[in-house]
Amino acid sequence: MASTAVTVRRAGRSKEGATGAAATLVPASTRDIFEIAKECRKLVTRRALIAAGAAVVPLPGVDIAADISVLMRMIEQVNQRFGLTPAQIEQLAPQRKLFVYKAVMGVGSALIGRMVTRTLVIQLLKTMGMRLSAKQAARYVPFAGQAIAASVSFAAIKRLGDRHVEDCVRVAEALIDPSDESIVASY
Repeated sequence: MASTAVTVRRAGRSKEGATGAAATLVPASTRDIFEIAKECRKLVTRRALIAAGAAVVPLPGVDIAADISVLMRMIEQVNQRFGLTPAQIEQLAPQRKLFVYKAVMGVGSALIGRMVTRTLVIQLLKTMGMRLSAKQAARYVPFAGQAIAASVSFAAIKRLGDRHVEDCVRVAEALIDPSDESIVASY
C-alpha cells in the first residue's frame, strides 16, 4: 500500500548507502498511522517470539542479552516507521520539531525521539523487574521452567512493544492535527 507520509530528500549518501534516499518523517494521515501501527504490532509479536525462543536456551544470561538486543532493535524500528527517530525529528522545521517534543513529553514516553541505548533498555527492563526475576527463577525448574521463562519473556517484550507502538500512535495523531492541543495542554 502506498504511503502518503511526508518525506524529505537527502542529498548525498544515506546510512543505507543509497544516494538521495527519501526518509519518512511523519505519517500524513490517520490511515497511514493505522497501517504503520498494524505493521509495528506484527513486528512486536515477531520480536517477542524471538525473545521467547532465546529464553528456552538453558544457558544463563542468554535470555537477558537477547531481551536487551531485541528491545533495542524493535524500539528503533518502531520509531523509524513513525518518523520519530532523533535524526528524523531533526529534519523537521523548528516549530514542528518543538511540537513533536511537546507531544512526546505529553505522552510521557522515554523512548520516542531519543537514541535507544543499552542503558535505556536496561532501565526499561528494570521496570519489569518482578517478571524478569520470576523468569530467572523459573529456569531452574526442569522442562516446565523453560516454558514459563519463554512465556514470561514473550509477555514482557510484547507488552513493552505494544505500549511503545501506542505511544507513537498518540504522538503521530497529535502531529496530524496540530490544532488539537489536548496532548500538549500542559505546555
